[in-house]
Amino acid sequence: MATGLASCGPARIIGFGEVLTRLATQGKVQLPQASALDLHVGGAEANVMAALASLGHRAAMVSAIPINGLGDGAWRALAAAGIDLSRSFRAPGRQGLYFLAPGGSLRASEILYDRAGSAFATQDWSGFDWSAAFAGAEWLHVSGITPALGPDLALATHNAMAAARALGLRISFDGNYRPALWESWDSDPRAILTGLVRQADLFFANHRDMALLLGQPFSGDGPARRREAALAGFAAFPNLKWIASTARHVETSDCHRLAARIDTPEAGFQTPEVAMPGIVDRIGGGDAFAAGVLHGLIEGSPVPRAAELGLALACLKHSVPGDMALFGRADVEGFSGEGADVKR
Repeated sequence: MATGLASCGPARIIGFGEVLTRLATQGKVQLPQASALDLHVGGAEANVMAALASLGHRAAMVSAIPINGLGDGAWRALAAAGIDLSRSFRAPGRQGLYFLAPGGSLRASEILYDRAGSAFATQDWSGFDWSAAFAGAEWLHVSGITPALGPDLALATHNAMAAARALGLRISFDGNYRPALWESWDSDPRAILTGLVRQADLFFANHRDMALLLGQPFSGDGPARRREAALAGFAAFPNLKWIASTARHVETSDCHRLAARIDTPEAGFQTPEVAMPGIVDRIGGGDAFAAGVLHGLIEGSPVPRAAELGLALACLKHSVPGDMALFGRADVEGFSGEGADVKR
């Protein structure tokens, strides 16, 4: 678990996005059969900031959290994870929710969103002072989930990224394509996401994400296809310096194999696969990967090491319940990918 909270001082990396409450069925039952639900706090950007804070980075969130009991719990959970909330605020409205029915054997997990009209989604971000929020920071992290919530949040995400770029921050963007969210309004995800990725330095995306943005399929298989997609991405988005992704092979709901990859315009590096039997909870694994890669890049690690750190934190996340990967540096940097006996 985490060995300590982030050190004092201005936030080094800032996330912008909605904080959610997750309600998950117990005992892997389906939602119609559920009689009790477990509650966890999460959200794509919040998960990344929590993981980075646990790794000792000064991480902050920009978000609107409702003034009610669920909002109180979310605020406390983020603060307990070491996230700086000085740029977040409480607002009238409801808490965004999602329901999870964990999969079992060959049955996939199922997620049901209930986040329409939340305090975050209905907040007026047009007058928000992004320059003040980003003062002293070095990175901004956002995801494709936030612009998928509606035209106002698509514009807010664009404005946040534009302000960050004007101030010289580096920007990481996680594609996180969620069809159910985009299809809930008259959206043009390709056009919106293309405009956002143009501003990013680091893009978390695989060949399927790139095919969506560029409107073209990629041939071949495995690393060759991912390299082809990455080169097309660098050509289309000249600000990009890194494209990071994972390759997941699902055997059953609780036994996966995972590899990590980072491409630069010059070369690509892919880790060997790590087997993950006995998965406890895979939700938030992609956010943990993003946090591990960011940890490596912020620390100045070579690209191969940043990929290894991303894979390590992603694998560790699969071993714990909830959305957040609250592990310390020793856990991540000492990860071997092999089962271990009790630490003493």
